[in-house]
Amino acid sequence: MMSLFDKLSCRTGALRGLRSLRDSQSCLDTMKLAGPPVGRHELLSATNGSTTRSFHESRSDRPARSGYFLLFLFAITSASAQQIGQNKAPDGTDTFTLSVKSQLVIETVVVKDKQGKSIEGLTAKDFTLTEDGVPQTIKICDHETLPTGANAVPLKPSTDEDIKIYKRLARTQVAPETPGTTRYKDRRLLALYFDMSAMRPQDQLRALQAAQTFIRKQMTEADLVSILRYSGGSVDVLQDFSADKNRLLSILETLIVGEGQGSIESVDDASSADTGAAFGQDDSEFNIFNTDRQLAALQTTAKMLGQLNEKKALIYFASGLRLNGVDNQAQLHATVDAAVRAGVSFWPIDARGLQASAPLGDASQGSPGNAAMYNGTAAQASTDRFQQSQDTLYSLAGDTGGKALFDNNDLTKGILQAQQAISDYYILGYYTSNSEQNGRFRKVKITLNPDLAAKLDYRQGYYAGKVFSKFTAVDKERQLEDALMLADPITDLTIAMEIDYFQLNRAEYFVPIIVKIPGRELALAKRGGSDHTLIDFVGEIKDLVGGVTVTNVRDKVNIKLTDATAAELAKRPIEYDTGFTLLPGRYQIKFLARDDETGRIGTYQTIFVIPNLNKEVQRVPISSVILSSQKVDMKDALYDVMKSKDQAKEAAADPLVVNGSKLIPSVTRVFGTDRKMYVFLQGYEPGAAATEPLVAFVTLYREGAKVFETKPLALTPLTGSRLGTVPLSFDVEPKNLAPGEYQCQVTVLDPTRQKAAFWTAPILLEP
Repeated sequence: MMSLFDKLSCRTGALRGLRSLRDSQSCLDTMKLAGPPVGRHELLSATNGSTTRSFHESRSDRPARSGYFLLFLFAITSASAQQIGQNKAPDGTDTFTLSVKSQLVIETVVVKDKQGKSIEGLTAKDFTLTEDGVPQTIKICDHETLPTGANAVPLKPSTDEDIKIYKRLARTQVAPETPGTTRYKDRRLLALYFDMSAMRPQDQLRALQAAQTFIRKQMTEADLVSILRYSGGSVDVLQDFSADKNRLLSILETLIVGEGQGSIESVDDASSADTGAAFGQDDSEFNIFNTDRQLAALQTTAKMLGQLNEKKALIYFASGLRLNGVDNQAQLHATVDAAVRAGVSFWPIDARGLQASAPLGDASQGSPGNAAMYNGTAAQASTDRFQQSQDTLYSLAGDTGGKALFDNNDLTKGILQAQQAISDYYILGYYTSNSEQNGRFRKVKITLNPDLAAKLDYRQGYYAGKVFSKFTAVDKERQLEDALMLADPITDLTIAMEIDYFQLNRAEYFVPIIVKIPGRELALAKRGGSDHTLIDFVGEIKDLVGGVTVTNVRDKVNIKLTDATAAELAKRPIEYDTGFTLLPGRYQIKFLARDDETGRIGTYQTIFVIPNLNKEVQRVPISSVILSSQKVDMKDALYDVMKSKDQAKEAAADPLVVNGSKLIPSVTRVFGTDRKMYVFLQGYEPGAAATEPLVAFVTLYREGAKVFETKPLALTPLTGSRLGTVPLSFDVEPKNLAPGEYQCQVTVLDPTRQKAAFWTAPILLEP
């Protein structure tokens, strides 16, 4: 079966290549970052930005992404450098680490006597535990006391009506526990999970109201509540487990009804409306994708909660979840397995409540307009679709130890069922004697002294973890999907990124994205005997206003590891180049790279802005400023795919490609005094005459004093350019300058309109 990302990605032409070039930039793994914290890096406003068109438009005849990808090898020098953004910590250093692997397995056991009452006072010696028939030594035995009849704690009158509304919801993480400890002693953990992507506004409103009612009137002293949201992109932890009712209510009040509905299932059967449209691709494939993503989001959430040793109940608010034949079975099994392994029980609540649907559909859709509406086929299809959407929820609950709530308008009953189901239980922990990480099922059996005549309820087994070398193709795709959904970045691989923008027309901007990875981190595959290494690249751009994913990228690059190449990789970074055609706005990009030989992943995530240069009236509108030390002939690339005519057109539209040579942006902005530094940007004079020039020059400052300045360059707009585009290119010769840190300033003047624009950035010169 084709993987989810292969189906979703817009794979435009890949002009991918591997080149051996020189660069005066330092290796990323030796740099010290002086900037924002890990995973969230604001780009320099003068050099970065981006906008995007929707994902569906990018698949049309009008391209929304200039998707050519270049891969380069660069020579490096040894000094540290300032950079646009990096996913490593500022003080991260390479240290020797000695690690010992052991697998702690946690089992939660409910022990009751013949009358159904909990048995207290048991110790590890009272239990006998085996795994696949092999006796295990119980290292942890902890009794959790959770009263089910405790009275709810009311809100104080002074705070009941004074709930704070946040302008922006903060993202957090589920704080993990130290292995072998129970941080939430005698507390009941309830996670409220809202699938906003597949609930209609009226269902979202009912779900939020039910959660508020529970917290206000039915939450007890033993309860800790967490709030999670899935809106089609990533799983957002809005609140870790907390007993602060005011805090929980404030977050629920801030959630917007009607947001993130990008995954609502489309109807494509005998009951669907007759729109009179021409025959085309149906909606079944769209539904397959969204069901997989919804289940994968639940799997990611279960893994988050698996960091806690206690029993966890996930209350899943949804408007049904329908499988599409056997296409979603693999993901369903993976989700259930992850929940069982993490000790999470699903408690789905159908937010649609009690349904009384008309045989031919309600007013939300048009008439089927075919023979099916007369012979009963349409009514049967509508009924089957509704029942199938509840069957999946029932399976999720039944397979994980929960219970689903259907056909009931009082949604708080579903939360109360989960609350009352978690009573007294024992936490047993042991270090398994089976160290194999092969992903196979391991059967667990727990017995108690026969004299106690007790009934035990516990997990009957679990699937062992897998090392990356044993991953199947499906496992590898699932790993990327999970990493893309996680809000917490992964920094096994160091990633540095630069985002720029150039105006194409009155509405669109070309946004080149340059990613650098230290080659030394990829050279590990050669040490393991591999003759090549694969690098997976996955990225998505989300509109921060609407909260939806507007475009994405998926690519795989194969690098052959000869002895010579591996030696170069050990001391040179690799650059990956792609580009998008986007609209002005504020966006978030999340980019992943994975070494397919070692399984190491690096995540880069940041917010960037594409300005609307049409509204710039005070200054000269200019593009991003590119600093580079290399111009590469496009003919020198060793492409591993054949170039097509469309790919050639896309490369021609790139403003960084001039006369068959590509300007390679310097992400680290470190330059050698023995080589030229290239400075490139575009100025715009909409409606200007062909004789009205822009004047620009580059100045270098050190400790506040001017030490270098290029001759002023006066250029007129390109012939036939509606934007009045003026390409400005400079060659800076730093050979007479002393090594050190400088401030680079680009000045652009419009003598006709009496306007100016200034751009500055720090650079480093090395001998």
